[in-house]
Amino acid sequence: METKFEQQANSVSDWLGQSILFKSGLIGILTLLLLIPSSMLEDLIRERQNRQDEVTNEVSDKWAGSQLLEGPVMVLPYKTLVSQRDATGKVSYKESLTNIYLLPENLNITSKADPEILHRGIFDAVVYNTRVNVAGNFSHLELKKSGIDPDLIQWDKVKLAIGLSDLKGLKNNPAIKLGDSVYSVEPDFSSLKLFSNNLVILPDLRSHKHTALSFSFNLDLRGSSELNFLHLGKSTSVTVQGGWNNPSFTGRYLPEKRQVSENGFNATWKMPYFNRPFPQQWIEQNTILNKPAKEASFGVKFILPVDQYQKTMRSAKYSILIILLTFISLFFTELLSKRKVHMLQYLLIGAAMIIYYALLLSFSERVGFNFAYLIASVATVLLVGVFIASLLKSTKPAIVFSTILSTFYGFIFVIIQLQDLALLFGSVGLFITVAVMMYLSAKIDWSKKSATQLT
Repeated sequence: METKFEQQANSVSDWLGQSILFKSGLIGILTLLLLIPSSMLEDLIRERQNRQDEVTNEVSDKWAGSQLLEGPVMVLPYKTLVSQRDATGKVSYKESLTNIYLLPENLNITSKADPEILHRGIFDAVVYNTRVNVAGNFSHLELKKSGIDPDLIQWDKVKLAIGLSDLKGLKNNPAIKLGDSVYSVEPDFSSLKLFSNNLVILPDLRSHKHTALSFSFNLDLRGSSELNFLHLGKSTSVTVQGGWNNPSFTGRYLPEKRQVSENGFNATWKMPYFNRPFPQQWIEQNTILNKPAKEASFGVKFILPVDQYQKTMRSAKYSILIILLTFISLFFTELLSKRKVHMLQYLLIGAAMIIYYALLLSFSERVGFNFAYLIASVATVLLVGVFIASLLKSTKPAIVFSTILSTFYGFIFVIIQLQDLALLFGSVGLFITVAVMMYLSAKIDWSKKSATQLT
């Protein structure tokens, strides 16, 4: 009885060791299990990327944040009569103060930005210095359609307001020339909430009693990451130059003309007022323009030339594909060479390919993505190749397997570098890979006799 039981146990054990279907199933389960450390690596990449964002925010907080230049807008206090009805039904009138808001007829802005990279440990942040020149003019108030009585305008309390998203970035004390007079700019802490940060001048226009005035001012600014403007003119023209070869034009409007070279960029926007969300003039007690500013803002973002975290994350998303193709290639190598590879050795190879992405992440923070990809790929291919040579007692299948693995890594690297053609190249590459696998599977004798030769 004991002998018969031992024979049955040995028979089951031999079948489990010899069955190609069973082993391929174990390889599939192992591949799925390796999804766990793969997802943990993606979490690590996100953590490092979040750390870079934190460092960027810290640098921006000390230097200056992204800048949005708003204005100028002329604000004219205006007296109105408000009717009131008491409990007896008697109507009385009370004088109230509201504002007339007037936008520029022409708004011309030029900016010369000088970006630079600040380092905090192994992390980088893009900051810039820029000098912004603003000029333009206001037209006369439209009185007939609006029903405005010019005698009710408080010309001595007129304000000209501009907005800046981060006042910490101001490097000078700006002054605004309005008409023939120059006025010093001061922060406004009144109930006027036109922009998030209001800088105003208080011209006394009692001698003029009209708004057809030209204006000009210069701002010496510093900021980080982005430089944006608000489309407020009836005709707005903006020109931005910068010594940065990797700009991204953001916001609602793209430049009418742009030139990007290795030495920098030059971009020009020209926009009429038809596509802005503001009227030329309006009457309201208190207007806030910073909320709808996203619908009329535009500018340039200074992108770091290489975002290693984004590319590393894209590489890690292909990890399960690389592991699966590697296991299939190793399985075919095992069948063709008629030498058995233990499941523990599959696990060790899978672990090496997971550690590959940890190498890629750590080296990319030091030497850049491309060189880090080369270091991690060469190290992993050599490690796995030598391991296969020692398992199969032959260098030829190890060289073939190393070539296959190198092809996989090279293929993924090409896909990562591509943008619009990534899907096309990826699908064609996978099609060719499946075709090669089908060809190799046709060369294998899947009979039981062939299977038993694995032992």
